[in-house]
Amino acid sequence: MQKYFKLFIALSSGTLFGLGLMISQMVDPAKVISFLDVFGDWDPSMALVMIGALIVFGSGFWLLLKNKTHSFFGKAINICQSSELTPKLYIGSAIFGIGWGITGICPGPAIANVSSGDIKIYVFILVMILGMKTSEWVKKRV
Repeated sequence: MQKYFKLFIALSSGTLFGLGLMISQMVDPAKVISFLDVFGDWDPSMALVMIGALIVFGSGFWLLLKNKTHSFFGKAINICQSSELTPKLYIGSAIFGIGWGITGICPGPAIANVSSGDIKIYVFILVMILGMKTSEWVKKRV
């Protein structure tokens, strides 16, 4: 029974997240690109979505996770305590930001857009998976 409850929680959370992305129009690459175009036709409405998300996450973190060591289902919660800014962090952030700026899509909205049938979304997801696999391969070699 607990297995089905976990599945229900995961499905509900993912559905709620996807609906939030759709309602906020974060699944629309044109909307995202217009937010990132700060020197052109800038659309600041996406900033309100991000502020709202930070408020929800921040409240949930402080109320539900701050001093916990295990999740509701008994799994260990590992929160990174490091504040070190490494070259790996800078490089990863730059690659993510460049990809987001070029395509106007990041991983969450890409998955939420799968049902759109747009071939560009499938290409994006394929390239994203190839990038993750390449990263794993490089980590093993370095």
